[in-house]
Amino acid sequence: MKKEKAGTGGSARRLSKGRFREDLRRNWVLWIMLAPALCFFIINNYLPMVGVYFAFTKFNFRGGIFGSPFVGLANFAFLWKSNVLLNLTINTVLYNIVFIGLGNVLQVTVAILISQIGSRVLKRVTQTLIFMPYFVSFVIFSVLVYNIFNYEFGLVNGILKSLNLKPVDFYGEPLYWPFFITIFYIWKSLGYGVVVYLATILGINKEYYEAARVDGAGITQQIRYITLPQLAPTFTILLLFSIGHIMKGQFELFYQIIGNNGLLFSTTDIIDTYVYRSLTATFDFGMGTAAGLYQSVFGFIMVMAVNIAVKRKDPAYALF
Repeated sequence: MKKEKAGTGGSARRLSKGRFREDLRRNWVLWIMLAPALCFFIINNYLPMVGVYFAFTKFNFRGGIFGSPFVGLANFAFLWKSNVLLNLTINTVLYNIVFIGLGNVLQVTVAILISQIGSRVLKRVTQTLIFMPYFVSFVIFSVLVYNIFNYEFGLVNGILKSLNLKPVDFYGEPLYWPFFITIFYIWKSLGYGVVVYLATILGINKEYYEAARVDGAGITQQIRYITLPQLAPTFTILLLFSIGHIMKGQFELFYQIIGNNGLLFSTTDIIDTYVYRSLTATFDFGMGTAAGLYQSVFGFIMVMAVNIAVKRKDPAYALF
């Protein structure tokens, strides 16, 4: 029996190799076109994975990557015992849950509202105005935010002073910033998602709406029974992609707006900004890599878990 199984496995492997060679011979042009993309991912995504070893060392420049003392899980233990990892995880996950949930709901809502605009000119103007913030640089964005909330000459405090009210030190109070950052992110990213959902809405067969109107369905019923079900596949796919980055914060957004303001770290520090400071300020490569590895593994588990849940409910919506 063992010999038969081994023989079966060997023949299956030979058959697989034969099919691959045949496919390579028939579609060699397509494989050549695919080669640059494969090289890109190998060089930029797989070769750097050797650096994961940093997470298990007390890195020093004299010893190099493989000459530094091996410390095992000491870096992870320090992050966990100091509550740094727990706080970073809570901040990163909560921000992304709000970004994903609120962002997708608002994008769908705005896309549906724009699709109901009758005037083509007004529709295009609305799309353009909503999409424009997406192209604003985060550096310029941070300058705008600073000029709005600065204690001495910011717009908000200028209005408060003109009303004989006490100015607020926004950059010294972490309580305000989860709301501010959420608003800023939604404002900047809303247009991109609206365009994606609007393209899906425009691709829905118009005969569905005509048949619904003949049956006496109103706008609300058409949206509920035609538009939203047709948007479900797009919504699910975008949600899965977003969950894949649930442990990756918007580094540019947080770093440009908050910077190195330690007074706000309790509510604004995420894994990405912590890793950046570890590599540039303290030069603690081991600690930064440990946090980054934890981030990647956690994100991978989240993607697999959500994909399994989606696949059980409707395999057509799953990524794989």
